[in-house]
Parts: sequence; C-alpha cells; structure tokens
Amino acid sequence: MTAEAMAILRTAGAQTIEHPGGTLLAHLRRVSGLLASWGARPALVSAGLSHACYGTDGFPVALLDLGRRAELVAAIGGEAEALVHFYASCDRASSYSGLVDDPATFVDRFTGTRLTPSLGARRDFAELTAANELDIAAISPEVRDRHGADLLDLFTRWRPLLSDAAWAHCRRVLDQPAP
Repeated sequence: MTAEAMAILRTAGAQTIEHPGGTLLAHLRRVSGLLASWGARPALVSAGLSHACYGTDGFPVALLDLGRRAELVAAIGGEAEALVHFYASCDRASSYSGLVDDPATFVDRFTGTRLTPSLGARRDFAELTAANELDIAAISPEVRDRHGADLLDLFTRWRPLLSDAAWAHCRRVLDQPAP
C-alpha cells in the first residue's frame, strides 16, 4: 500500500464512509490484503486498495471524479489505475453473465460502450470482484445469508477465471468445503 494512495483515500474521507465491517477504508485495506494473501501481483493488490475510488455499479459513492485519474495513476501506477477504472466501469447486469464467454462482452457503465476484454483483464476483474464480495460476505452474516447463494453461483460460473486461492476462499466464506 502506498502512502500516496492512503493519502488520497483519507483526503476523500474513506475512513468516514460507512461500509459493512466498519468503514470503506477498512474494507479497501482488507480487499487489498486478501488479494495479497492469494498471491496476486502488486498492481492487482494496489487496485484492491483503490477499487472503489470511482464508485461502482454496486457502490455509487465515488471518492475521486474520473477527471482526476492522473492523481490515482501517480499514487498506484498506470496498470493498477487501469484495473480500478475497468472495475468501476462495469455495468454488472450487462457484463457478469458473459464474463467467461470467449469472446466476452463487457459494457462500460460510464460510456455505454461494449468492449471485448482480454482473458487477463477478465481474470483480474473476477479476482478483484471475488475479493470485494467475499470480504463483505465474511464480515457480514446478514449479507452472506442474503446473497451467499447468488455469490456462490456467480463464482462457480467464473471458476475458470479465478485463481485456486480465490476459489478456495470463496468456498470457505460461503460455507462450502473446498475440493
């Protein structure tokens, strides 16, 4: 975690925004730590720390306006920021179901553009999504009870995109024995 990224998050008030398990900042740190524990490369770990900077389809609070992307690039690097932007841009209703398809269709919620992301981009997206959702499910029994079966279904469909470590964690959090 870079000091610059933490400064951006704190300046934007992430430590004061409520989120399951405490604050948004605590969640972002846990997601980054979870990705690191799965052996993710540094850019994906950094993206985990900043994944909600531009808001998401499921969490509309944006810490940074898209016009400030250069600030996040300076803090976490271009590759990590591109992952954050890609993650934030996902129109979930239009993109989740076909993420494992080849070619996959991904709809950018900011522009409405239909994209065909690479396998690597889809793997990063799936891994980041899993870390995000599993952190919330692990910390909130209410969320796990309400959404656990749907998350397990989603991640089972996405299994070809997930690392073995992410898949095993998914099974543990969602109360399924790992294979």
